[in-house]
Amino acid sequence: MTIKLIALDLDGTLLTSDKQISAENKKALQAARAKGVHIVLTTGRPLKAIEPFLEELDLLGEGNYSITFNGGLVQENTGRVLDKIGFGLEEARRIRAVTQALDLPLALLVGGTVYTLPSEQKSLYAVLSPLLEAVDISDADLQDITYNKAVTAIDATYLDERIPQIPQELHEQFEIFKSRDILLEWSPKGVHKANGLTKLIQHLGIERSEVMACGDEENDLSMVEWAGLGVAMANASAKLKEVAEVVVPLTNDEHGVAWAIEQYIVSEE
Repeated sequence: MTIKLIALDLDGTLLTSDKQISAENKKALQAARAKGVHIVLTTGRPLKAIEPFLEELDLLGEGNYSITFNGGLVQENTGRVLDKIGFGLEEARRIRAVTQALDLPLALLVGGTVYTLPSEQKSLYAVLSPLLEAVDISDADLQDITYNKAVTAIDATYLDERIPQIPQELHEQFEIFKSRDILLEWSPKGVHKANGLTKLIQHLGIERSEVMACGDEENDLSMVEWAGLGVAMANASAKLKEVAEVVVPLTNDEHGVAWAIEQYIVSEE
């Protein structure tokens, strides 16, 4: 199997628990790039929030790509958009009504800006994404624009108690999944990481069988199941391990990405 593209989730996968790229992972990625492999950060975050990691890995500029907003945006790392899917005012209000009924906070993302709606329960999203511009708005301030995604960030136990109460019709209208223990994400139907990667490999002329996708959480399910080689970290959720072709014996803090690259790319001749 020849791998031509590595799709990498960030939190719990490429990044250590203290949000760093280990020297071991960096060295392995450099070795993969030396063999002509595309390195694609595949994340729920906007491009602005991952630029420090792109810079650290020398992935800024033309010919380098990222999947952001869980597949909602396929971008060159110059900011040039190859494909975009979002939702409008009506969908935003639909999500807002449900989160209000369940007493959950809600924020809407547009590019690198986070619009936080009023809630008795404090949103923790600003803590998760300090690089983004945070703006508090009222329901009356909601605009008829394209929103990239919506997020609910709150204590994990509180969140898990309320997720089962989300009406089934909302699951039919949106992609709703946890990307971290305290973070629930709401994306347009059909937007997921595999969808974004499908569009990117068409642009690059790469086959699905030539993609290795590494992840750890539920928002990685689609790409790990879709990829020619789906890889789960040792710290991955049980659901992800079930669909992965390979479960590495190491966690994100033990450089599991480096192990996978060494096994399936660098050592392959």
